[in-house]
Amino acid sequence: MNAYFLFDLGMASIFFLTGLLFYISNGKAANLLTGYNMKSFEERKKFDENKMCKDYGKRIMFWAILFLIGSGIDIKFTCYGFIFACISWSVMFILFMIERAKRER
Repeated sequence: MNAYFLFDLGMASIFFLTGLLFYISNGKAANLLTGYNMKSFEERKKFDENKMCKDYGKRIMFWAILFLIGSGIDIKFTCYGFIFACISWSVMFILFMIERAKRER
């Protein structure tokens, strides 16, 4: 096994577990979201924390799939899976941040 495979597998595990914890938190993980924890109590009433945590959890678990695919590629082609996973995740993360900025306006 190579280091790229293990890194991709480790990242997939971290993303999956983090996403799962957000998904099953029943809204209690909302305080961990950047910006949300700084809103006043009145502003927080406007949000469905349970739905928000489930949405974030699904998205984070989807990111784990990118690294699983990358680890599969790394078995046959060393380093290419790592590059695929990192670039794919970066694009998905940037798109997520753009979407979040539009939603918070």
